[in-house]
Amino acid sequence: MQKFRIITVEDKHLSVSPNLENHERAYRDFDLKGWVRGEVEYFDDGKLNAAYNAVERHAHNENKNKVALYLVDESLNETKLTFFELNQLANRFGNYLKSLGVNHGDRVFFFLPRTAEIFYGFLGTLKIGAIAGTMFSAFGSDAIYDRLENSSAKVLVTTEELKTRLISVRRKLPALEHVITTKRLAKVLAKHSDELHTSHTDVDDPAFMLYTSGTTGKPKGVIHAHKAILQQHLTAKYVLDLKPEDVYWCTADPGWVTGISYQILGTLSNAASTVVYSGRFDPKTWYKIIEKYRVTVWYSAPTAIRMLQAAGDELVRFHNLSSLRHLGSVGEPLNPQPLLWSNRVFKHPFHDTWWQTETGAIMIGNYPCLDIRVGSMGKPFPGIHPAIVDDHGNELPPLTEGNLALKKGFISQMTKIWRRPKKYKSYFIKGWYITGDRAYKDKEGYYWFVGRADDVIKTQGERVGPFEVESAIVSYPACAEAGVIGKPDALRGQIIKAFIALKPGFKPSEKLKLEITEHVKHHLAGHAYPREIEFVDSLPKTRSGKIVRRLLRAKELGLPLGDTSTLEEY
Repeated sequence: MQKFRIITVEDKHLSVSPNLENHERAYRDFDLKGWVRGEVEYFDDGKLNAAYNAVERHAHNENKNKVALYLVDESLNETKLTFFELNQLANRFGNYLKSLGVNHGDRVFFFLPRTAEIFYGFLGTLKIGAIAGTMFSAFGSDAIYDRLENSSAKVLVTTEELKTRLISVRRKLPALEHVITTKRLAKVLAKHSDELHTSHTDVDDPAFMLYTSGTTGKPKGVIHAHKAILQQHLTAKYVLDLKPEDVYWCTADPGWVTGISYQILGTLSNAASTVVYSGRFDPKTWYKIIEKYRVTVWYSAPTAIRMLQAAGDELVRFHNLSSLRHLGSVGEPLNPQPLLWSNRVFKHPFHDTWWQTETGAIMIGNYPCLDIRVGSMGKPFPGIHPAIVDDHGNELPPLTEGNLALKKGFISQMTKIWRRPKKYKSYFIKGWYITGDRAYKDKEGYYWFVGRADDVIKTQGERVGPFEVESAIVSYPACAEAGVIGKPDALRGQIIKAFIALKPGFKPSEKLKLEITEHVKHHLAGHAYPREIEFVDSLPKTRSGKIVRRLLRAKELGLPLGDTSTLEEY
């Protein structure tokens, strides 16, 4: 098994006492009701609204005039919103939705960059009991259509520029009644009241939905209930170690689950001030932001950390980053090298955290109070009960690789897959939620990630379904078939490699590779395109016609081919 280095608590230069002082004791004595008492507020009738906890309660207490969001554009121009101001905007937006006929349970989607509208719009949607959905601003028309069509979204909020990507699919979305641009929002919100009665939603009422890619078929809509705010609040406090006086920066986009759970909901619920930067990645700019806003808690992705490392130590020394006290990592396993680098140059290691879109919040992590075993996922959060199980749901002993599973019923667990009940049921075996990840547990209770059990590609911290990429490729006139795999990459974790069979009359060329690449970027997203393309005469398939990506991956990486008896051409 893996050799590791231990970074002790003393090595981590703790400047303040962590919120979680003893993981072993907390895990042993955990009681959810006791932990949330005084942390998350229920209504007198026992109902719960996530947006009320994230912003409204703070708009009426001692945090009223505290900055909730520092919105920083690519030119480093700043807009501040206090908790009171953010709540007022959310109220106006909620009232605007009601004027459009949006009711409890209706779907309202946001196709926006990291601007104020996605924050107050998301919160305003939850306030009236509607379901919010977010989409990454780099999505192309095909990706947009899949999500809006499946969800039957009633409202879409976007920009004038991004709206153009909707043109080719708009007529195929009969349920989409309103497409609202931010330009229009600026005009209409002032006409609506900033007072709103927040819906007393049931704890199990849907709050938001996100689409996550699988190995086959279309993206699936994962639904999370209002009660997920409990786990999001607690993990933001005890894993990310957020305190009300913190200035927090999560570099994720609200189009992904991290941006929702730890930029909009759980972190605002802890009354921390959040920095939101809408520009592109640039090491010098990132360090400027940390220096200017005196960021104390920083949550980022391994790809970004590796790119910062590649930019060199000198750039770090050029900036005053002494405000940093806790660093977290999310999106894919964090390699030992960038973790050790961050501990050396920032005087703090990045603490890896493991969770999924389906879990809604952090499940396993490395805590300020806990020694880090470099390369490990860490230990489970109190109240979360993981195990390593075989394919039949039977627990396996320590140091044995198997399926990483979680005991069913944790508070932030997804409540359904939209319109796919059979798919939802398929996640569970013998009371376990099967995560789809392979891992093992060591004798001290630390978990270690091995790899995905399926073919989903993790590139730059984002999940990409091969089916989506393959579909975009074969929509190009020259392409007959395509098979896509993830190929290990030192910087991005994985890159997308495509194997493409061309139609008769087309010949392989570097020019054609470039054309296909640009086509995929246009239809899907800026990160979801093949960085490598190999033209082939044919692709390995089963007799039923399914492309076997396992064979492509095995040949590319020099791995054993395994059983080929069911294949058409092998």
